[in-house]
Amino acid sequence: MTASALLKQYSTLFQPSGKPVLDLACGAGRNGLYLHQQQIPTIFADQNQTALTSIAAVSGVSSEQCWQVDFENGEQQLPVNHYQGVVVFRYLHRPLIDAIKQAVCSGGIVIYETFTVENRQFGRPNRDAFLLQLGELKAMFSDWECLHSFEGIARNPDRAIAQIVCKKP
Repeated sequence: MTASALLKQYSTLFQPSGKPVLDLACGAGRNGLYLHQQQIPTIFADQNQTALTSIAAVSGVSSEQCWQVDFENGEQQLPVNHYQGVVVFRYLHRPLIDAIKQAVCSGGIVIYETFTVENRQFGRPNRDAFLLQLGELKAMFSDWECLHSFEGIARNPDRAIAQIVCKKP
């Protein structure tokens, strides 16, 4: 269970002191655990309590760092200006984008990678709700400083993705 190459490349943008980084829709926690190993304060958020319990069992991770939440039901909100960064991988819930942008403090970082509509050629996910339109991710953060952007086919495994690393003004 290795962290995303994109996260590894840009993790130095996060500070080991101060506000935490939110690993949103963290799943088994591979990316957040990488940040944790780099001494970056990390909050793990996911709706799967079993996954969060496994993450909390990792040395040095407390249950307070694990937040069981279903952002899609609209009952929970992200706190404003609370995180030095948010990382999101393989997850898309468009109504959450503005909340993600507001949750990051000024000068903070968002690292986002998920599938585009071109992913249908490779299988799942293949529903519009889970796939970015071409240019959509970059447009979502057009008012932020873009440090990295990629959209296209990635290999091993084959998938169509969009990536962005950006800094909040």
